[in-house]
Amino acid sequence: MSNEIDTEYTVVHTKAKAFYDRFERKEDMQHQTHYCPGCGHGVVHKMVARAIDELGIQDQTIMISPVGCSVFVYNYFDTGNVQGAHGRAPAVATAVKRSRPESIVISYQGDGDLCAIGSAEILHAANRGENITVIFVNNAIYSMTGGQAAPTTLIGQKSTTTPGGRNAATEGYPLHMSELLATLQAPVYIERVGLGDNKQIAQANRAIKRAVENQKRGLGFSLIEVLSPCPTIWKLSPVEAQRWVLNVMEKTFPLGVFCDRTKDAHPRQLPGPGPKLEEIPHILGVAEEGLPKGNSDEIRRSVDDLDIGVRVAGFGGQGVLLLGEVLAEAGLDAGLEVSWLPSYGPEIRSGTSNCHIRLAGRPIESPLVTEPDVLVAMNEPSLKKFYASVRRGGWILYNGETFPEEYNREDVQVIARPFTHIADEMGDPRIGNMVMLGVLLEITGVLPDASIDAALRRLISNPRWVELDEKALERGRQLFRASMVEV
Repeated sequence: MSNEIDTEYTVVHTKAKAFYDRFERKEDMQHQTHYCPGCGHGVVHKMVARAIDELGIQDQTIMISPVGCSVFVYNYFDTGNVQGAHGRAPAVATAVKRSRPESIVISYQGDGDLCAIGSAEILHAANRGENITVIFVNNAIYSMTGGQAAPTTLIGQKSTTTPGGRNAATEGYPLHMSELLATLQAPVYIERVGLGDNKQIAQANRAIKRAVENQKRGLGFSLIEVLSPCPTIWKLSPVEAQRWVLNVMEKTFPLGVFCDRTKDAHPRQLPGPGPKLEEIPHILGVAEEGLPKGNSDEIRRSVDDLDIGVRVAGFGGQGVLLLGEVLAEAGLDAGLEVSWLPSYGPEIRSGTSNCHIRLAGRPIESPLVTEPDVLVAMNEPSLKKFYASVRRGGWILYNGETFPEEYNREDVQVIARPFTHIADEMGDPRIGNMVMLGVLLEITGVLPDASIDAALRRLISNPRWVELDEKALERGRQLFRASMVEV
């Protein structure tokens, strides 16, 4: 008689196809996941991945992860993955869904991310009824950063920032985000589930699949809040942490469906195609007739390696931002890559103001100009603040009778003139910025006159001011040529 048992085994559960075949980890973490033993994130990951598999949407799915433990989503899901800034996942999800309406977009967030810095983002995404699915993992603590109190921390719960336990009088009450969002008219489905025992886990699995399915059907906004254990930060064993979810967290955050409009919901209409590029100026009301269409063929030299950074700074009212706008607009007209980044105080006049401008022959990776090729300083405080940042071999244009000795540098070229006084002699001190721009244009020597003219006509509607500015530009060019003769 043979002791062998001829039994066929049927595999009923395997790793979801929505997961990568191999999870990438750091070299010293090859034996583990990114999550602590007993953490709820791994369980929720499996639920989301299973829903993706069962609904057959892996190739359509785009996961959005923010900052915090949730960020590791991209290490596990073999789907599209986009990481957003802290709290901004719903805004990123909105952009992705609207630009790719055929996709299934899942925002995966923790409580510190969604309820604190991201509270406005989730509120408005829900209020708009965006057709996205939000998975909200709530463990009532800031886990990744060491255990500070979160908006969902329970009354009496200890944390590094509430060592005596959360006090409603000083830290407020735990934020009930599911109940809050359920008061809005637009959300289709909101449910809170838990990971306290197997029964809860089974219900959580059903809820997550339903929330994703709602999006597939085009019904609108769904959110699933998952009460999740965090053994490491709670300083409990995995089993104790799971029981804490069941016996403690639920008293503050009761499970249940807070919003379910799926029976009455109808598929949301997809937006129509956007307007053609040439129609946009008319829609915005900025279309003008008779302006040059562009003067890139008149550009004076090759722009393949062109990358000019300019910093303009002064007081409010000196035309700092307008100078930068004219420069940037002329760059666009000339077919260059352009960025213009303004910075100004709350004062209408006399407050500080500055802007960054970049003109380049290739795509610009950042609008910041930390080491300008040219600094246009319209007053001494601006000179003091920025003169040291000018790159070696660069230029400083200073609005003053003489260049202050204490700011002198031998490795840069300087032009100091009383530009405001010169402008006043021409008829209006307010065109001092255009006189300085004329000098700047001669220094850079790249933008065609026609592009400058087109920029002025686009930005300035009064013909009198256009005429004055053109005279100021020419005066600035003359000043530069004269300064070069002097040298």
